[in-house]
Amino acid sequence: MKINIEQLKKKIIYRSSYRGTKEMDKLLSKFTNEYIDKLELDDLIDLEKLLNIDDDILYNFYNGINSNDFLEDNKINLLFKNFKFNE
Repeated sequence: MKINIEQLKKKIIYRSSYRGTKEMDKLLSKFTNEYIDKLELDDLIDLEKLLNIDDDILYNFYNGINSNDFLEDNKINLLFKNFKFNE
């Protein structure tokens, strides 16, 4: 099955902007817009997976708060962890 990359990007951009919490909307939409055009298909799929994780888990991961939740080691999670958010 062939994946339509542009359709996937649109889905990712939408999902990153409408999370449920305003803070995560801002953080994830800025992160997504920063990297989306620089990513390969596998990275886009990992980004989509990241966006399906609960806001609390992502917030704790981003802020280095110890949690029992495990996020896999991949390029996207590392980029997100090290992303510097400036408004």
